[in-house]
Amino acid sequence: MQSRLSALIAGIVVMCLVSFPAPAEAAKVNKKQASSKTIRSKAAKKPVKKLRYVRKGKPSKLALNKPRLRGGKITRVSTRASTLDFGAPIGNPGELALYSSSAVVVNAVSGERIYGKNSNSPAPIASITKLMTAIVALDMHLPLHEYITITEEDVDTLKNTSSRLMVGTTLSRGELMHLALMSSENRAAHALARTAPGGTEAFIARMNRTAQSLGMYRTTFADPTGLTSANVSSAEDLIRLVQAAHHYPEIRAYSTSEGYNFVSNVNNRLYEFRNTNPLVRSQSWQIGLSKTGYISEAGKCLVMQATINDTPVIIVLLDSDGKLTRIGDANRIKKWLETSPVAMLRAG
Repeated sequence: MQSRLSALIAGIVVMCLVSFPAPAEAAKVNKKQASSKTIRSKAAKKPVKKLRYVRKGKPSKLALNKPRLRGGKITRVSTRASTLDFGAPIGNPGELALYSSSAVVVNAVSGERIYGKNSNSPAPIASITKLMTAIVALDMHLPLHEYITITEEDVDTLKNTSSRLMVGTTLSRGELMHLALMSSENRAAHALARTAPGGTEAFIARMNRTAQSLGMYRTTFADPTGLTSANVSSAEDLIRLVQAAHHYPEIRAYSTSEGYNFVSNVNNRLYEFRNTNPLVRSQSWQIGLSKTGYISEAGKCLVMQATINDTPVIIVLLDSDGKLTRIGDANRIKKWLETSPVAMLRAG
């Protein structure tokens, strides 16, 4: 009996030792639990790190389209100008950004306006004028093979621009029209008006009557070259001018010609002239009519009839800032018409 009682007591002692660890081991367990609680507590108190959109003064990729509040107003964090700053296609702001002050793109067949920006604002048009000069000369049915000599009257005394058509140079009326449209030769354009029946003043009056007959009511011509800033028109009016000019095969051929050479009768030297619009030499463009223009008051100007994405369109760009901006704008329009579903829908 006593031996059984001793065995029972011994078993109870063993069970107690197993269930309750020794003081040293218990201390270790309590220390681990306390450490775990401390870590969770610190993690809960630690603030979440915020994304930084601007670093070292330069916006990151996240910042380009991320608006920020400053003084209660939304401001754009971007190193680039917004497309909204430079005009937008009709009914769809921001899809196409152009740097020309005034611009319009229309379907040449249906007349559908595909893009418009300040298109009704009159502005100087520089040598775009020469399209009307050519129209009036052709409407007068003056012989293109007739020879005309450049005189002192054809020399520019307003802007004092230079010319390689020296006084005494003799070329046919067709050659002068070619150089006026292709290379924007001012002396050639002036000679076309000067030698027409009635002289320069009567020629200019006819230019203005023709403009009115075409519905160009925001247009005024004061000379046949475009050297004066008094020659003004709007982008919308110039659509009508391009449409009218495109009916003349001579204007289409001369304005899109890449170059023309002749030997001067004055000094027997060869003179080479090139088109002022480099796009006529590009294989990616199908241009049916072209005319550039520039004076300081007008900026860089360009009008074209071209086929883009199998659609004939008329492009008018006025007052482009920078040597190649009008060419850049033309290429942006072409890419937009080729890739934008909205543009394709409008273009038909």
